[in-house]
Amino acid sequence: MTEKTKRDYLATPIEHIDIAQHNVVPLVEAMRKMSYSARDLSRAAEILDRMIQDKECGIILCLAGSLINAGLKKVFVDMIRCHMVDAVVSTGANIVDQDFLEALGFRHYIGEDRLKSGTEDSELLRLEIDRIYDTLIDEEELRICDDTIRQIADAMPPRPYSSREFIVEMGAYLERNGCKTTDSIVLEAYRHQIPIFCPAFSDCSAGFGLIAHQAAKGDGPKVSIDSVKDFLELTQWRIRNNETGLFMIGGGVPKNFAQDVAVAADILGHGMKIHKYAVQITVADARDGALSGSTLKEAHSWGKVDIAFEQMVYSEATIAVPLIVGYAYHKGNWKNREARQWNQMLDAVAAK
Repeated sequence: MTEKTKRDYLATPIEHIDIAQHNVVPLVEAMRKMSYSARDLSRAAEILDRMIQDKECGIILCLAGSLINAGLKKVFVDMIRCHMVDAVVSTGANIVDQDFLEALGFRHYIGEDRLKSGTEDSELLRLEIDRIYDTLIDEEELRICDDTIRQIADAMPPRPYSSREFIVEMGAYLERNGCKTTDSIVLEAYRHQIPIFCPAFSDCSAGFGLIAHQAAKGDGPKVSIDSVKDFLELTQWRIRNNETGLFMIGGGVPKNFAQDVAVAADILGHGMKIHKYAVQITVADARDGALSGSTLKEAHSWGKVDIAFEQMVYSEATIAVPLIVGYAYHKGNWKNREARQWNQMLDAVAAK
């Protein structure tokens, strides 16, 4: 049998779903009259659309899990373009290893179903191919992404930065050097002045690039990431919005970080700034006490989320997200929503 090459494995790229091409409003409205997760999903779609219609509401999009490699990138780019989101809180992997990687001209690839058994992972290791369930990435291309982060850090004045500030520089890099794809979360957020926070920024390709930067600088001045500054900036964003809503995919650090600003505002003397709306899409449940599966009603006990407009949707994201966001997109209420350009405000606050 002929030995497979890297090209054999990396033959078919992932294609990102385009919600503009699929009007799911009748389907989602029909699901309202069903039961179980179908009815939950329909109500979640209505809550997202309600957030968009609420002119007093700032919307936070939370991204956890591997979503961009799975084909959801254009959904989130369209949310930014259409003013359906005012801030993003994400894992670093979605923003750097996946979105920024593709903006540099690289792709994610469809893996054969049999790879999910793990029987060929040693072969993938030999060929420098990384696997995320049934999706494949070229490790050599990831190393280029890592090094690009190092180059960006090397060019910045040495001081502590929030992850938001660093990601702005990533967007500026793509603007200057040319984005190699038509859709990029990092670039679109840069152009629309939408803040992106990655509270665990070093837990991704950014970490590899930043340790290379810091190691080369030795004892000299260097760029570092201040996660407390992240927390302060998003809290200041929350204080300046009359109402807020959360649209959360997955859980983990992005979910907790975005919820915690409701309490942080109170600690800074502005009273409890509870989130008025909240939707979470997850496959986790509450039985182990972990944050990812904790219900939004539980979050209410902490003063983080109101319970009038909250909905848990127990579904895998690639199924639920196109339906929920597609519903809000085709309802069209985003057309009456103003762009808010929050990066400018946060930069002004940081400069004081």
